[in-house]
Amino acid sequence: MAELAAAHGLTLSGARPTLPRYLGQLWGRRHFVTAHATARMHAQYSQAGLGQIWHLVTPLLNAAVYYFIFGVVMQASHGVPDYLPFLLTGVFVWDFIGSCVNAATRSVQGNLGLVRALHFPRASLPLSTVVQLFQQLLVTMGALIVLLLAFGQTPTLNWLLVFPALLLTAAFCAGCAMIMARVGAKSPDVSQLMPFVLRTWMYASGVMWSIDSMLRTADLPRWVSTALQLNPAAVFIDLMRFALIDTYGADRLPHHVWPIALGWALIVGVGGFVFFWKAEEEYGRG
Repeated sequence: MAELAAAHGLTLSGARPTLPRYLGQLWGRRHFVTAHATARMHAQYSQAGLGQIWHLVTPLLNAAVYYFIFGVVMQASHGVPDYLPFLLTGVFVWDFIGSCVNAATRSVQGNLGLVRALHFPRASLPLSTVVQLFQQLLVTMGALIVLLLAFGQTPTLNWLLVFPALLLTAAFCAGCAMIMARVGAKSPDVSQLMPFVLRTWMYASGVMWSIDSMLRTADLPRWVSTALQLNPAAVFIDLMRFALIDTYGADRLPHHVWPIALGWALIVGVGGFVFFWKAEEEYGRG
């Protein structure tokens, strides 16, 4: 039967296409990805009284809580210049990274009806999640710029480095999203563990405290210090802080940070895409 089907040009329904063809199919669905992301963004707070304002309010409330607990109570602000801009930048960037990983875990499993009813590249689902959250990030970045100006930061040419930093962060998050989408589709219970995993990752990423200050004062094992410095979330947060905050300055950023950020974006972005594509035939089964 297989030989007969091949002789007449028949292929298995839902079979995984080659990687170049899959990329072409995904590019052909780019309008669906953006439309799906935009619709989800507008629907997210459609029942709330403040509506889309919650995109701005949520990270600001998080920053206020972290400032009180870490900046005031635990005094993590000591030795960290411009602590409020430092904290706000970290919270806004982390909110994007953590939300991408958490939401993508359910992107396939939560759309099984769509997956089983229609044939389309399944990578559209986690990617639309990243596009949705990136759109929200662009809105919140506008608010962050206003806040930084209010706290006395001065616009310089270094602020232009925000754009490549955002692109590298988005590429990394897209890879993470596709990895977690496949894992979540195979093991739905993973989504219940993600809040704990992400909370641990956040604390290790220097969102509320300075990794450099701690490394100068704490006697940590070498492997712990290396892991903290190579932590991708900490790297992308550092890129934004050194671009936007006067007392850091892009010229003071260690030269190895940009190559590390590029490496994380390429390895996780490309690797996550291939990892997701390899299971294309399995999504929606069972």
